[in-house]
Amino acid sequence: MKGNDMQEEYLKGRGAQYQAHNRFDRLHYVQEHIEGLDEPYLRHPQRQILQDHPKKLISKSNSPDLNNMYSINPYRGCEHGCIYCYARNSHEYWGFNAGLDFETKIVAKPNAPQLLEQHFLSKNWKSHPIALAGNTDCYQPIERELKITRNLLKVFVRFGNPVNLITKNGLICRDIDLLRALAEEKLVHVYISITSQNEQLRSKMEPRTASARKRLQTLEKLSTAGIPCGVMIAPIIPALNDHEIPQIMKSAADAGARAAGYTVVRLNGAIGPIFLDWLHKNFPERASKVENQIKSLHGGNLNDSMFGRRMKGEGVVSDSIQQLFKIAKNKYLKHREMPAYNMNAFRPNGTMSLF
Repeated sequence: MKGNDMQEEYLKGRGAQYQAHNRFDRLHYVQEHIEGLDEPYLRHPQRQILQDHPKKLISKSNSPDLNNMYSINPYRGCEHGCIYCYARNSHEYWGFNAGLDFETKIVAKPNAPQLLEQHFLSKNWKSHPIALAGNTDCYQPIERELKITRNLLKVFVRFGNPVNLITKNGLICRDIDLLRALAEEKLVHVYISITSQNEQLRSKMEPRTASARKRLQTLEKLSTAGIPCGVMIAPIIPALNDHEIPQIMKSAADAGARAAGYTVVRLNGAIGPIFLDWLHKNFPERASKVENQIKSLHGGNLNDSMFGRRMKGEGVVSDSIQQLFKIAKNKYLKHREMPAYNMNAFRPNGTMSLF
């Protein structure tokens, strides 16, 4: 299967438009044979929920860009299907591909709340903020049924450990009761990710996510409930959504955001060809401009793994994005900030009861 074949049927509701090759596999599926026996499976895969029961839950990143961040990912893979998602590559380590597999083969960790409780009961644990989640969205659609994220939040409340969340999904409002309990002890930060208020772009770039309007309503509802919220404008993709930074910042500020952040797009590993295939199919008239400007952020490459540079990029385009973000933030979020975490609320025995 050639990912850049413009004659193929476009898969609505999906970001990736083909089954990418897993770099670790010697053999892989193709769609080049005229009989097309496997085409329904390859072109229209159905969602599969798989279960994993890991022995370890919390990951620690020693990356200078992430400041010794601890994170929990209750799900691997993400049905949201965001075409640029950096987590796509991680699916390859589990025998899947970074394309349609990432969006349809979702691995859930039902024992995550029990593992978190065991971790907090350890005498070696010292209170520290934990990100929920660092890779895929912890409020993706399957969370409505499995409630792993909700049960994790219950553990955070019981033990009084700080947590920060980032999501594109309005489902987070279901858990306002738990988030409010955390906020009362200054134990939670929430970031709503908004990449575009252009619904035509959003629906193609992030096909199974909430609309920008819904995300702003979510931000406002959480803020009104006393839960400290910020907006993450990420990733910034030059010549696609960079011009929207001021308006997104204003809209988020009007909805109650206290802080804002951003990163620029970087297309590491298999994400590069998957993104470019999507780009040429959806925006052929400006595909070359977008690709070249992305490369200008990363020294002529689609990706940059250099710490301290990879998140923001460098060069003229990077400087322009940085200045636009800074001006918009100073205009709309000046003198606003997230409250500091309360690092003294941790209860080693988890003695607090919710009810």
